Parts: sequence; structure tokens; C-alpha cells
Amino acid sequence: MLRKRLITALTFNDGVLFRTKLFRPDYRYTLNFVDAWSVDEIVVLDVTRPGQGERRNFFRVIENFARRCFVPLAAGGGIRDIADVKTFLALGADKVVVNTGALRRPELITEIAELYGSQCVVVSIDARRDASGAYETYSDFGATPTGLVPAEWARTAQDLGAGEVLITSIERDGWLQGYDLELCRSVADAVTIPTLVLGGAGNWDHFIAGFAEGHASAVCSQNIHHFSETSIRSAKVRLSKAGIPVRL
Repeated sequence: MLRKRLITALTFNDGVLFRTKLFRPDYRYTLNFVDAWSVDEIVVLDVTRPGQGERRNFFRVIENFARRCFVPLAAGGGIRDIADVKTFLALGADKVVVNTGALRRPELITEIAELYGSQCVVVSIDARRDASGAYETYSDFGATPTGLVPAEWARTAQDLGAGEVLITSIERDGWLQGYDLELCRSVADAVTIPTLVLGGAGNWDHFIAGFAEGHASAVCSQNIHHFSETSIRSAKVRLSKAGIPVRL
């Protein structure tokens, strides 16, 4: 049986670690050290708005994490072409996370997969409900509606070569009230590649629900992460006791 993954996702604004709420920077805090003992992967995302920071500040973030952690590292934010992908991988990332760049030019997914393999491509999907209650995919930091149904876009991304999809509920971001399980399940059931869920986790039981009810392959924590071996391990112990296969 494949083990489920626990992933720490971190957002950076101009190179500074930020907590986000509804896709807006909420407050900043200091990263003291990385728990590379129990967390399965780390995702670092650049949420700096265009013209509001220096990209090289995020480049330093990737380099620092690549040097200090010994688990797979995925990096995303502002990737628009293969040159950006090459830069992130050269800095030490193992995977790249693409969102708006793939929506604007879907063939970017195939280009990355053909050069580096599907395992290198994580397609991030930000979604929220529209006025009718249906889910819609958004681009540009959750600001621009695309008219795409998240599950359908995930299936297209898979067909184009994506190795994983990361689904985030814009409306749940930062609220710690649990994942949008319906959204996650709709995406996970539409594809055969791993589905990662982000946005809303507030306790360990939310992780269990993400796996059991959301059908996720991996759950991501952002605002509740605690960088200590004890806390990450406590989450995994809770998951294991609930019958979720994880790496302890």
C-alpha cells in the first residue's frame, strides 16, 4: 500500500516567510529551522506580486532550503517558461509548481515533462465557488476567473504530462476550518496521478478527512505547521492510529 504524505507548504513574499489568508499576506514570521526528520516533502511558493519585490530574494529561499533539507523540495511562483524551470531546478528544487503559467500556455506542462519527466511537474489549481455554487479555477493569485472546472483542468493537466496536482480552496485559505473536501474529492476522482490538497487544515483530524473523505494522496499544512520533530511526528502518529499509512 502506498504511504500517504504529509507536506509542509510555505509562502514567501519578497523572500520573507508569510502566512496567508484568502490568498493575501496576513503576517510575517521567522523560520528558525527545518524539520527534515518527519515531514515528507516541502513546498515553497513565491507569492510576491509583480513589481512588489525582487525575484532573486526567492531564489535565495530555494537555495537555502535545498542546502538545509533532505526531503524532496518543490518550488513555484512566477514560472512562465522553460528558462524559469531550469533556474529553479539549478537552485536545488526537485520539482516545480506551475499555475498561471500553465493556464496561459498549457503546453508548458508538456515541455517540462518531456525535458525532466512527469514527476517534476506539479500543476497547482486555485479554485472557489461561483455565484451558482459551482467550482471555478482562478489564475493570477486567485484574482482572475478562468471559466475552467477544476476537475476538468486537472484531467487536462494530467493528459499534458503533469505528475501531480495541488488543489487549493481560495475560500478556505488561512481559516483553519478544514479542507474543502468536496473540491478535493472532485479533483482526486478525476485523475489517476496523486492529488495534493492545501488550504484550511487546522488540526490533525482535518488531515484524516483529507485522506479519507477528500481522497487526497498528500495533505499540505501551511498556517498550522510547527517546525519541530515532535509536532510533525504527532500528526503522523494520529494518522497512523486512524489507519492512514504514513512514514513514521
